[in-house]
Amino acid sequence: MSNNTNIRKMTAGDKQAVIEMMRVFYTSPAVFSNGSENIFLQDIEACTGENPYLDGYIFAAPDSGEIQGYGMVAKSFSTEFGKPCAWIEDIYIKDSYRGLGIGSRFIEHVKKTYAGCVIRLEVEEENERAVKVYEKNGFHVLPYMEMITND
Repeated sequence: MSNNTNIRKMTAGDKQAVIEMMRVFYTSPAVFSNGSENIFLQDIEACTGENPYLDGYIFAAPDSGEIQGYGMVAKSFSTEFGKPCAWIEDIYIKDSYRGLGIGSRFIEHVKKTYAGCVIRLEVEEENERAVKVYEKNGFHVLPYMEMITND
């Protein structure tokens, strides 16, 4: 696991760096939808403002502070499990920092920070590298379909 990463709360000063990473992440095969600049801005505002439902995190090198990636966690309640739920919405790690254990370290951070919660995430089946990281960290596939309406 990477000791060369600090995980900290996202701040308004991270806005431009996070938007740039979101543009890459949301046009990659790892994500079903492409998002939009408006959605990116709303997400960052929710992470850095007073929104109680979304927390944003930055992964940064401890020595230089260079941003290595970001993560977002949405909070809700699961009636299926009868307790709070923390959804890992985004985990994005820049190419040059992948394979260093940053994703696993973030998952451990989420498990500690949201102790007592059901921890869930979504992943595209084709994203085999991410699937392996998630399985290594105790996640398993749920056997049902998710649906959405934009009305």
